[in-house]
Amino acid sequence: MEDAKEKSIFSLDKQNYRLMIIGCVVVLIGFILMMGGGSDDPNVFNKEIFSARRITIAPLTVMAGYIFIVYAILKKPKA
Repeated sequence: MEDAKEKSIFSLDKQNYRLMIIGCVVVLIGFILMMGGGSDDPNVFNKEIFSARRITIAPLTVMAGYIFIVYAILKKPKA
């Protein structure tokens, strides 16, 4: 009986925290994908800043990470 009481104290399980960490890593990867593309000289324009990786893939990766974190928080722990 005491084990059930102690287990019900926490609203999140160990698996929820693992899933949240995975989601945070995915968000971090998305922000890393956004890096770069700037120019050292302010008078020179670098078209690399508008690459598909920075405009499409990176934001979608960040959004997927945040959605995964919300899923990890809302997932019910096994009883």
